[in-house]
Amino acid sequence: MIPESIKKTIEEFSKLPGIGTKSAERLTFYLLRKKEEDVERFGATVYALKKNIRYCEKCAHLTTDPLCDICSKPDRNSELICVVEDPLDLIAIEKTNEYKGLYHVLHGVISPIEGVGPDDLKIAELVERLNKNSIKEIILALNPSMEGEATAAHLMRFIKPLSIRVTRIARGIPVGGDLEYADSQTLKRALEGRMEY
Repeated sequence: MIPESIKKTIEEFSKLPGIGTKSAERLTFYLLRKKEEDVERFGATVYALKKNIRYCEKCAHLTTDPLCDICSKPDRNSELICVVEDPLDLIAIEKTNEYKGLYHVLHGVISPIEGVGPDDLKIAELVERLNKNSIKEIILALNPSMEGEATAAHLMRFIKPLSIRVTRIARGIPVGGDLEYADSQTLKRALEGRMEY
């Protein structure tokens, strides 16, 4: 009923996270209604994204230069490294304007179900970085999931012998949340992470 090129475009769009078949169809037919130069610009932009973006040589954040904007700033605290799962986590922390140290992006977490092991992540690069530089503290800012916990435990095997202070970001009740709706694990973590008032 529809040409093969349309089917293939729908298939490719539906591979994107959060895009189902209906959304993929809408995106495909939207592009068909656009001017040819708009579609060419869109395709060229996506191609350039993949071709020009690379990992920062220091922290593995995404960049177009050898060092990302954060690692190239001399005013950042080079003795403090915040370890995150992916670039979106780094961006979220940067938006707070509170953290002034450096980062290390793992590009995922250990997940045997999805076939992701320690060698698939930027763990070796982190360990090498810790051995070469004078780091006083590592902040583990991994998601509080089973995979995040497994990854944190794996990292500790390498960090502990280096006598570097290791902290975790606090977890618990979100701002605007109600205690009565929180699960027991969240309440437990909120109590453990309490601070002086």
